Amino acid sequence: MRAAVMREGRLLVEDVPEPVPGIGTVLAETIACGICGSDLHALKHTDQMKEVAAAAGYPADLDGDVVMGHEFSARVLELGPGSSGVEPGDVVVSIPLVFGSAGLAQVGYSTQYPGGYGERMVLSPAFCVKVPNGLDPRRAALTEPMAVGVHAVAKSRIEQGEGAIVLGCGPIGLAIIAALRLKGAEPIIAADFSPKRRSLASLMGAHESIDPRERAAIDAWTAAAGVRTPVIFEAIGVRGILDDAMLWAPRNARIVVAGVCMEPDPIRPLIGVSKELSLHFVLGYDPMEFNQTLGYIADGSIDVEPLITGEVGISEVPAAFESLSDPEAHAKILVKPALG
Repeated sequence: MRAAVMREGRLLVEDVPEPVPGIGTVLAETIACGICGSDLHALKHTDQMKEVAAAAGYPADLDGDVVMGHEFSARVLELGPGSSGVEPGDVVVSIPLVFGSAGLAQVGYSTQYPGGYGERMVLSPAFCVKVPNGLDPRRAALTEPMAVGVHAVAKSRIEQGEGAIVLGCGPIGLAIIAALRLKGAEPIIAADFSPKRRSLASLMGAHESIDPRERAAIDAWTAAAGVRTPVIFEAIGVRGILDDAMLWAPRNARIVVAGVCMEPDPIRPLIGVSKELSLHFVLGYDPMEFNQTLGYIADGSIDVEPLITGEVGISEVPAAFESLSDPEAHAKILVKPALG
């Protein structure tokens, strides 16, 4: 099959072996797959990602050719022995995990289980959710990244009557904003250098979107909410951001860290101690949140269409990775193998 292959820090478009469904798995063809910031990190910082993932107890199988892509919708083609729960022809989204012969593996971060930058993949029915009739599979493919935002907001324990500051309006920051809007958080203050991302933040539910070069997020918050204490979401993942947020955060604030910083990031604990700040690091989502998110997209509670800023075939994946370095050009690019 045709696929975009990560090999030694490069993306190459090649023919690779067809995946074969084993016991309890199914073969599916990719309909659409979003390019994730984690994939950009994996390509540019493979050794660092392996080291950090292993230290965290989530080893990534990146010591060989890898077909990435974990934000996808797909059509079931064939059932492996003992598979049940889906049928050929079903359109599904899936938590990107597979129960295989060697145990649990990550789809798209494995040399054994290719992801959505290829024409076909092997999935576990237990992790698949059928896409409701009438929902465009393009939109359904954004279930995975939007579920990250739903999970981050759930973990924040934000309550009715509370508001938030979201630092960073990339795909995860935008997902957090959408989930905050569903929770009724008010006000939602979004901060990003990019005019395009600020515009998207407003579309997704931010009450005010600011350029931090022109106005501090906490100043915008105070003007809108007075002495109330915001829940602060860090969705940038750049060295120094967390320490800076702790510096200006009000006393007793909760800071939810959803950004993935790939290097050591010093903070000054005395700042957190003196203000009694709470830091909460978040990862992924649980199956219920994943299912809920698909429902939100299906019923229009979360409109993901504005986030889809490009669609490419497999042959264009390397160029798409380069395009995503410009926040004014794209938010989410979908890979659609049918485009070539």
